[in-house]
Amino acid sequence: METVWFTLVAVMLIAYVVLDGFDLGAGALHLVAARTDEERRLILKAIGPVWDGNEVWLLAAGGTLFYAFPLLYASSFSGFYLPLNIVLWLLVMRALGIEFRHHLEGRVWREFFDGGFALSSVLLIVLFGAALGNVMRGVPLAADHYFFVSLWTNFLPGPEPGALDWYTVVCSLIAVAALTLHGALYLILKTAGPLNDRLRRMVPWLWGAVCAGTLAGLASTVLVRPRHLDNYRANAVSWVIPVLVLAAIAGMFHFTRVRRERDAFLASCAYISAMLGGAAFALYPVLLPSSGPPERSLTIWNAATGPASLSIGLLWWGIGMAIAIGYFVIIYRMFRGKVA
Repeated sequence: METVWFTLVAVMLIAYVVLDGFDLGAGALHLVAARTDEERRLILKAIGPVWDGNEVWLLAAGGTLFYAFPLLYASSFSGFYLPLNIVLWLLVMRALGIEFRHHLEGRVWREFFDGGFALSSVLLIVLFGAALGNVMRGVPLAADHYFFVSLWTNFLPGPEPGALDWYTVVCSLIAVAALTLHGALYLILKTAGPLNDRLRRMVPWLWGAVCAGTLAGLASTVLVRPRHLDNYRANAVSWVIPVLVLAAIAGMFHFTRVRRERDAFLASCAYISAMLGGAAFALYPVLLPSSGPPERSLTIWNAATGPASLSIGLLWWGIGMAIAIGYFVIIYRMFRGKVA
């Protein structure tokens, strides 16, 4: 049952990154791709009906994590207290940027909220990428499974790392490249005209950054945490994951060139899913590795709630997810097609 809940949490986090990822990517491109106020309104209209609903998956994943693995929830929220507060404020700033620019007249106010929306989107991507890097690298867990990390120490991975070091910075840069490309492909799917053409010209550059980042991320992870390859060595079938990553990268480039916009966006969704799924597979059964003694790591066995709770919760989780998925299907069908 612990493995089932590990998989469910991983799937929900992947769903959040895929869905809210294009919102964040659109925000990162807001001031770069759009040249006029009309084009900026097009970007906001492209994500307007769905952006707040997409964030539900982050809340749902957090709730599921609290229910299934309460020790992991308590340890990580305590150890990453400052970064999590920064994330909270950036989410607030991003929402204000989206909502308030429509209600306050004047160019100065529009520029201010556009800047807040773009900056908070970029910084959220950076922090989410660094968070994944911390999980992959490991944190200084004590014997009681709690920890605390400063924002940075000496910028080197080690027994007492900071939240930011060269490895987590690499992860952040990969996240910026991947989600910006994801946002660009979504906006290409939803827009037309000069904005669409400008985004198409940006895709090859972003695609190149994603290719370079993927190789750099793989090499860095093997260097910092070589044991992440153990699950791949033990299961030959798992090497289909890197194949899917490569196929998705090729698909994004090819489908954009032949103007198959939906297929290009779906290839981006597949790339993010395969990358994060591969990371989860590499970690299993560890939830949060220790940068010190390996026996201090949080696993699905020592961090899970009781077996009875896991079994009962699976029923209620299924009902809740069925409602949420139905809602998302209706919303995305209602607002399909290009915005004008």
